[in-house]
Amino acid sequence: MIAMVITTPDAWARKKKKSAPKIELTQAGQQLANQYAATLRTLEKNIKSSLPHVNPRKKAAVIKAREIEVAATKALKQAQKNMGEIARGKGLVKHAKGKWIGGANKGIQATQAKLKSAQSAAEREAAQAELAQWEKNKKAGEAALKERQAILDKALKNKTKYEKAIQQAKDALAKAKASTLQSVKDLGLQSTLTSDKLDAKLAKYVVMKEATPHGLAGFAQHGDAHRKLIDKMLSTDDLLVQMAVADGAKNGQYGRAMQIYMDIWKASDKVAEGPLPKLALAVALEHASPRKQRNAVADTQAPATVDPVQRYLHFEKAFLDGELDPAFAKLSAWDYRMVVDGEEPDEILAWGREMLRNYRPDHISTKDYRWRYVALVRSDIRYGSQDNKHDKPELQFFQNILMNGGICGRRAFIGRFILRAFGIPVTARPQPGHAALAHWTPKGWVVCLGGGWGAGYTKTQYKDDLDFLANTQARTAGKSFMQVKRAQWIGDVAGEPRVFGFQSKTPPGFWYAVSLYTQKSMIEAINAKTLAAVGEDIGEANVTKEKVEITKVTMTAKDRQVSVDDKGTIIIPAAATTKPTKSNGKVILMDSYLGGKQLHFGRNGGKQTFEYTIEAPAAGKYALTAKVVTPSWKQHLVVSVNGNEGVANMELPHTVGMWEVTQPVEITLSQGENVLNFSHETDGYAKGFSIKTFTLTPVK
Repeated sequence: MIAMVITTPDAWARKKKKSAPKIELTQAGQQLANQYAATLRTLEKNIKSSLPHVNPRKKAAVIKAREIEVAATKALKQAQKNMGEIARGKGLVKHAKGKWIGGANKGIQATQAKLKSAQSAAEREAAQAELAQWEKNKKAGEAALKERQAILDKALKNKTKYEKAIQQAKDALAKAKASTLQSVKDLGLQSTLTSDKLDAKLAKYVVMKEATPHGLAGFAQHGDAHRKLIDKMLSTDDLLVQMAVADGAKNGQYGRAMQIYMDIWKASDKVAEGPLPKLALAVALEHASPRKQRNAVADTQAPATVDPVQRYLHFEKAFLDGELDPAFAKLSAWDYRMVVDGEEPDEILAWGREMLRNYRPDHISTKDYRWRYVALVRSDIRYGSQDNKHDKPELQFFQNILMNGGICGRRAFIGRFILRAFGIPVTARPQPGHAALAHWTPKGWVVCLGGGWGAGYTKTQYKDDLDFLANTQARTAGKSFMQVKRAQWIGDVAGEPRVFGFQSKTPPGFWYAVSLYTQKSMIEAINAKTLAAVGEDIGEANVTKEKVEITKVTMTAKDRQVSVDDKGTIIIPAAATTKPTKSNGKVILMDSYLGGKQLHFGRNGGKQTFEYTIEAPAAGKYALTAKVVTPSWKQHLVVSVNGNEGVANMELPHTVGMWEVTQPVEITLSQGENVLNFSHETDGYAKGFSIKTFTLTPVK
């Protein structure tokens, strides 16, 4: 199960990038390729001579322990499969009783009503034929129920046996896992894995192996500047280690990565500050293969790919301006890769941050990191594709999703986008028939809008989501995580297949097995917690059953103060409601980035009203406007004054998440106390909106 796999570096690279286009080498390029290949062979020989001798008996013990563990894992899966027969049987019986027989009974009842009300011979004949079919369906359902119930009854007789088998299999697996872990510890490789003496050589070997001598030469042959970039990279030990720890350049394009990295350092005089060197490296590695940019359909002149240097500069400025999440400064280069890899233009990232600050600032300030930022999907991205036909070509993809909603794919897309916009690492986490996402939190990665860990996969090299999760957990161990990487790198030198998790279909070679068990021990040592998924019930629905916490705000007298200027203009803070006087889940009062408070009406608010009691300095006509943010279209407020209903219809413009002032509508106020009531009319387009102020200007 842990056989040593020996391949040449070039063969390993061809297998890894078998679909990569072949680079034609010039004569000078071929000479460079030969030099790089010789360097790689020398490195391999040097590293192997420095590695400790592994006791054959202890290695055999690891292999044997691993075989027992694999067998125990299979036994547990089989025991669980047997127990699953009961669950499946119950489901089939329920289906036969409910949808099959129950559906037939409803059909019979409805058809009998049709038969009773038939007005002609043709109608009676049709109803009788339909009734006969429903009765036939019922008999088939009853026969199926009898058969399914018999199978279930038989399975239930074995329930105790199955439960016992599962427990025995769990015990055996736990014992086998403990034995394997101990056998790995008994190898005596701790001093090798904790030492950094070979790091530079190992990292250089891994980088050259991934890039391939041919690939390095293909880049270097373009001239002295390109060759010097490769030379600089291969001679900078710290950089090589950082690259390898961050999982290397996309598609092995290290020459391009180095070029981007150096261009960033030339373009910025702040790149050496704080976390910015890690950010620069992340951009260089992730954009080594050009990232296609998703532009607005109408923007035919926009760049086809993301400009990596501009992507870095965008996040640099956002970080220094304090626009990103506070945790951004503490992330690793590996984490940053899942922030900077988006397909959106930089200006749309900026739009996303401004939109959320304007529209739902409570999604930014919430202490619940599981929902921070991404709660936008839960609150405002309506499930369903019926409105996607209204997407506007002048709007970018994510702006259209905000406007028109979508099914799971579009909702997961915008969820990932808004997290990236604020500097939170996120990755796609699909599962069979459904799109979801997983993102970073201070307490670990969490799945959002889909099933929990184990239900899907990722599009990273850690394909199974459980393997991806294990990698994220082990990385939180800090410097200790280097033990995992060193074992992997040594496995590369040994020519082993790359196996990054226990869920892989490819059995790990010796050193990769050591890396996996070292990682497992590390995760257990730090007592890493696996977070439960959130938003699973709204992955394909609109309304969650989970309790949604409303961010509490402290209202001051100033927040509720209605003012009148010397021209008689009345300014009403939207949060100065007299009904309701506090947030109720539909009408929410929240802190505003403009200062003070603002009012938000939720997408799922239904028919709801809110009102204000004000003092007018003089009777007469007033022009009513509102400063609003809307994410979508067809939004209206119906205005009632002093019990007179529907005196005006205030149309809310589609502001695409920016603050705008509505067109004025005219209402009449009495001198002294007046009550203004606003009700939300959706016309079938249930979308939310936020209001900062209402203004009443006297009409002369």
